[in-house]
Amino acid sequence: MNKLRIGIIGAGNISGIYLENLSVMFGGRVTLAGITDQIEDRAAKAAGEYHIRHFKNTAEILESGDVDIILNITQPLKHYEVAMAAIKAGKHVYNEKPLCVNREEAEEALAAAAKKNVRIGGAPDTFLGAGIQTCRKLIDDGWIGRPVAASAFIMNHGHEHWHPDPEFYYKKGAGPMFDMGPYYLTCLVNLIGPVVRVSGSAQTGQKERVVLSEPRRGEVIKVDVPTHIAGVLDFENGAVGTIVASFDVYSHTLPFVEIYGTEGTLRVPDPNTFGGPVFVRRLRAEDWSEVPLLGDFPDNSRGLGITDMAEAIAENRPHRASGELAFHVLDIMHGIHEASASGAYYKVKSSCSRPAPLQAGCSRGGRD
Repeated sequence: MNKLRIGIIGAGNISGIYLENLSVMFGGRVTLAGITDQIEDRAAKAAGEYHIRHFKNTAEILESGDVDIILNITQPLKHYEVAMAAIKAGKHVYNEKPLCVNREEAEEALAAAAKKNVRIGGAPDTFLGAGIQTCRKLIDDGWIGRPVAASAFIMNHGHEHWHPDPEFYYKKGAGPMFDMGPYYLTCLVNLIGPVVRVSGSAQTGQKERVVLSEPRRGEVIKVDVPTHIAGVLDFENGAVGTIVASFDVYSHTLPFVEIYGTEGTLRVPDPNTFGGPVFVRRLRAEDWSEVPLLGDFPDNSRGLGITDMAEAIAENRPHRASGELAFHVLDIMHGIHEASASGAYYKVKSSCSRPAPLQAGCSRGGRD
């Protein structure tokens, strides 16, 4: 099977782990072809380090016959523009989260891809890691019975304390729900299934933030989005979930995700990671039991989703981190905000299938 070739647009903070994993961990399964960025020196440095081609600009990488899939890791407001350009050029595209800033853009991109007969995938791919895949098997095998409820908590005090360029986290397309919600909601949809109705309440805790990290230390950021959001999720199978996403919490003692079933409770690891630990407490058990992880990806395996997409294209099968899944999560997030603004339930218009489990025993590739 020929390995598909990946070209990266965006050489920002998240690019390092993609470059490393697509070169080493998944180097036997895909080919990393090259990279471009609006800051040319940044892309040139990455290209030199990983011995790949430095494309001078977006047009050059899209016109290249040596690139099959575009990995779009630009900032959220650029996701739609870059994805549409890639589709127009006949490239498959995998977007970082969120899929696009708004639903209309995402729907247009999905329709354009279908018409052009190319694929769209979308982050996150952490649900393919050993931790959440172990949880998926426990649920599918009936360890906690039928899931009837779930809770998820995304609690921190924002990114201005550590991120070198944190402003975009407080602008349209970001905030705690659009920044971290995709990890948690994708996890829940993978474990329980699609969502049919949501409600929510959202507020902005602080109108301004002061940057405490270098090189922008001392700058004041105007906050344009809600920074504390509480949502209720009605799943298609009848389960009810709650999710709280906040940039207004300094400390807490809440879990990441828990799934409550008719015969027990499952404690899910951080959906922003690929590993564990996974704990289960079954009916009448006296304490929690840690479950050994299944699968080959307990460490930071970012790039697993686009690698699975590349292989799915070659094998003519559905890819797991699909555009439909990413769009459903985007629809849910907007729905929670809209429910808060309107004071009424939002009936989720999109749906998706639960992604196929990632079978244990997938081999790791080596550097070419």
